[in-house]
Amino acid sequence: MNITLLPAVEQLALLEQRRISALELAEEHIRQIARLNPRLNALIEFDAERVRDQAREAKRGPLAGLPLTIKSSIEVTGHRCEIGSMLNRGHMAHDDAESVARLRDAGVTVLGTTNCPEFLMAYETDNLIYGKTRNPWSLEHSAGGSSGGEAAAIAAGLSAGGLGSDSGGSVREPAHFCGIASLKPTPGRVPGRGHRPSSVGPFSILGAVGPMARTIADVTLLFRTLCTQDPLDPGSAPLGYRQISTDDAKRIPIGWFEDDGLTPVTEETRRAVNDAAQALERQGFNVQRFRPKALEEARRLWWIFFVQCGAMFYQQAIEGREGHLSPIFRGFLEIARAEKPLSADSLLRAWAECDMVRHRLLAEMQPFPILLCPVCAVPAFRHGERVWSVDGQTVSYLDAMRYTQWFNLFAAPAAVVPVGRSPEGLPIGVQIAGRPFEDEAVLAVAACVEREFGYQTPPVS
Repeated sequence: MNITLLPAVEQLALLEQRRISALELAEEHIRQIARLNPRLNALIEFDAERVRDQAREAKRGPLAGLPLTIKSSIEVTGHRCEIGSMLNRGHMAHDDAESVARLRDAGVTVLGTTNCPEFLMAYETDNLIYGKTRNPWSLEHSAGGSSGGEAAAIAAGLSAGGLGSDSGGSVREPAHFCGIASLKPTPGRVPGRGHRPSSVGPFSILGAVGPMARTIADVTLLFRTLCTQDPLDPGSAPLGYRQISTDDAKRIPIGWFEDDGLTPVTEETRRAVNDAAQALERQGFNVQRFRPKALEEARRLWWIFFVQCGAMFYQQAIEGREGHLSPIFRGFLEIARAEKPLSADSLLRAWAECDMVRHRLLAEMQPFPILLCPVCAVPAFRHGERVWSVDGQTVSYLDAMRYTQWFNLFAAPAAVVPVGRSPEGLPIGVQIAGRPFEDEAVLAVAACVEREFGYQTPPVS
């Protein structure tokens, strides 16, 4: 197997054993990028000499010499941070985001930055500056969004792993589409400082920077490296990594459901969740059917904060410049503007309801602190698709993605593991979610699911 397709933990082992140097490993990734990125359009900024210089000067540290990529909404010194928008074209980052600084301190080699949709407000990665990112399982299909460039790069071996961000499924949906693993952590567990746009207001609950990689072991390695308190972030918890053993994880009851009773999922998606539940049961977990009743309330509030408030946040920046916006972002604005405008009273009421719904979800999940469910109603869609027929029911774009959105409103950790395949051979992931600040439990259960399934090499590689 091409060394670039090995798990990050195995690449690190080769580096530690001196069976390969940091420069040699970087060269392997440079070749993989040169071979496949023209077809995938995953990396948007890549300089082979800059990568070589970093590898030659690789620091000591737990990730010394590991080649990673970073979503282009996360600031990397000397790289463009345009958030996929013509309105930001040419904007350069002058400092590393806190998460990137921590990775550099651990010794990583930053390969480059990856593509995202304009202002991150889409489940498909395409923009007017760099164009669309293609899925390594099928170039006719989307790699997802908004961390689609990151997911495609990792799946195809252009990178050993990296960082995305997630306010409504943006590290989980691309992982599901591309057949890799990811974690949307509890907000504040991984530093968000240096992400553009800043996670402020309602997005301080919805949004999180999260690790993406080919295996849960790799995701856990990155999370462990990143998850100490950021003293300059008021939302950052004074909480380091807490190891949870498999035996400890097996003491946590798991509730699982195949759909939410409102939006149907494909037969293969249903089967993937069922297969994952059976795998956990075989391993000795207590797995029972259970679906919280407060999910739809969580989704309704997520819509207010992500869709309506999201559009309001950008209003001043785009005023008078809408001719420069991408079709995907204009489509998002149309959805937002179809809603009744938010008043001060309705926004205040939604903010209060948010805490009440989160309280209800915590109470409902006491018997089942971990939930197993779909990531999306559908696998990767063809570029530009926005509606699907599932079980004879029409499923629209944002409804198909609702399975991730609940956990953003809940500010809860949720991981994705690849499990099944669609009839076209596209990956299907499952989602493992937990209560806020119980990220390690989520990762421990996800690792057990992965034992019987997990990453496979996509055809393009």
